[in-house]
Amino acid sequence: MQLDIFCELERAEPKWSRDGEASLIADSLAQAKLADELGYGCWWTVEHHGCGEFSLSSTPELFNVLVSQHTSRIRIGHSGVLAPFTINHPIRVAERAGFLDIVSGGRLEMGCARSGFGEVRNYLLDVDLMRPHLRELFHMLPRMWNEEDFSWKSDLIEIPEINIVPKPLQRPHPPLWQMCISRESFEMAGSLGVGAIGTTLLEPIESLAALRDVYHAGLQSTETRVSDVVNDQFGIFTFVHCAESKEAAIRHRAGEAVLWYINAVPRAFRTPRRVMIDSFRNRYSPGGALAALNAGEVVDDEAWDIDDPVPVIRLLNRQLMGLPLDPDEVYEVLAPMDAVIVGDPDVCLSKMRRFADIGVQRLLCFHQVGSLAQEHVLDSMTRLAKEVMPHL
Repeated sequence: MQLDIFCELERAEPKWSRDGEASLIADSLAQAKLADELGYGCWWTVEHHGCGEFSLSSTPELFNVLVSQHTSRIRIGHSGVLAPFTINHPIRVAERAGFLDIVSGGRLEMGCARSGFGEVRNYLLDVDLMRPHLRELFHMLPRMWNEEDFSWKSDLIEIPEINIVPKPLQRPHPPLWQMCISRESFEMAGSLGVGAIGTTLLEPIESLAALRDVYHAGLQSTETRVSDVVNDQFGIFTFVHCAESKEAAIRHRAGEAVLWYINAVPRAFRTPRRVMIDSFRNRYSPGGALAALNAGEVVDDEAWDIDDPVPVIRLLNRQLMGLPLDPDEVYEVLAPMDAVIVGDPDVCLSKMRRFADIGVQRLLCFHQVGSLAQEHVLDSMTRLAKEVMPHL
């Protein structure tokens, strides 16, 4: 299993300042440079728009070019370009990707995503067209990168004959990936013959294994593949903080950063918090939390039970209501969860092996979460690479 880095250019700030934005961008670039030196496989940058403190990554194509000029070995992933044509026209997607592949020396990993419901609101998107746009984009990209007289005409878009330049260095094209949430998206990625990258949101390992099976079943289909070159890799991004000891992980308040992220998701993506909370109540029902990201409903705005009998829900509610948390309690509640890889190197290795055991080939380590200090993020990246990565 290869260890990658997943970055949302994120920091828990109630209100951004211009200096704070510049500082976060500089910190994220420093992380990318360190990841290159430490031997991580790929640096993945997301695309979000209007997500506030959840993510400043609204221009990943620019940040990734910056990364390419400050690194030499690590591959550079876009996870993923938002497919709706009103956000990113396919011609622009192909052109920017070709440019990045050239200036990086052929290190691009090209991921595409349906879009989030924050973008539905911001760009006034038609929800029913998001997946069809994504499907057509995947079918267009390999041809755009290889044909000098490309053209396309469908019910969704018409592109007159054009030679799209620059074309990527990698032949026939950079590896293609789909960012996945639902069972339908994992099945679609498999049927298209592209790699699948999913998230956890505290999902149990059994839920991820079920999604792996859906993806592999999709790979058996050959009728809808977008290219003769199939990327059959299964990747997952999840929370990672590797400290020198359990006590250090608690002191860094890494668990509270994880809780902050879970609480921030509904605000950032305009999704119902209650769907997510109910999934945690029902013993983390497989796919429950991920279903919340797919719902596209109005965000709940209500008081929450700060004495909920389910420990993780109690902690999430207390944090959301602005109450102090006991960092020792947070660690103990989150420690049994597969998706929260927080602790000393032995704990991190043990949990990562569980991901490898279910067939995860690319584990995207989400180090920069919430309000974690930059020094602790860099330390976690270093410790993981030196003390855990060699065993995987």
